[in-house]
Amino acid sequence: MGGLEDFYTNIYLTVSIFSFIIFEPLKKASMFSKQFEIRWSDVDANGHLANSAYTNFMSHARMSFFGDHGFSMKTIQKNGLGPVVFYEHMYYFKESFLGTPIQVTIEVSGLSEDGMFFSFDHDFYNHKGEHLAHCQMLGAWIDLKTRKLTGLPQDLLELGEKFPKADSFKLLTKEDTRKFGVKPKPLSTRL
Repeated sequence: MGGLEDFYTNIYLTVSIFSFIIFEPLKKASMFSKQFEIRWSDVDANGHLANSAYTNFMSHARMSFFGDHGFSMKTIQKNGLGPVVFYEHMYYFKESFLGTPIQVTIEVSGLSEDGMFFSFDHDFYNHKGEHLAHCQMLGAWIDLKTRKLTGLPQDLLELGEKFPKADSFKLLTKEDTRKFGVKPKPLSTRL
């Protein structure tokens, strides 16, 4: 190695160590976190982190969370399950820009008795610990053969019950999926 390669290696190591020093104190026991660096493909025409990138970072962080808690992609596929999102309600507080390290945290804010429904709170922080955004997300598991909502098999349910939980954790029911009153409306009823 030499020259430019050493330069980039040193930058990577510096950013990694810096991110660990800055972000590690932000964590609490019920919180899962994933670090990212904002890439060129993550910014929009305004030059800041794009809405779609927030969604992608949350999805990536959730799948990492599931993997770390025994719900690997292999396990999920073996059980014929797929996670689906009902909604993601975003609240933006501060811009973030290209090359900036960010941390996405996750707290499990709800789970149904059968494990079918789950909710997460996501928070985005920059390297200074400033709160960039918050998202409340509700999802469920579907059976990939029947394409219908399904509870978790017993072994996965037991793992799900061990998820670290937010202080605001609640037991979810089907009614929680309709709490905003939004229902499908065929186009023919709108014309």
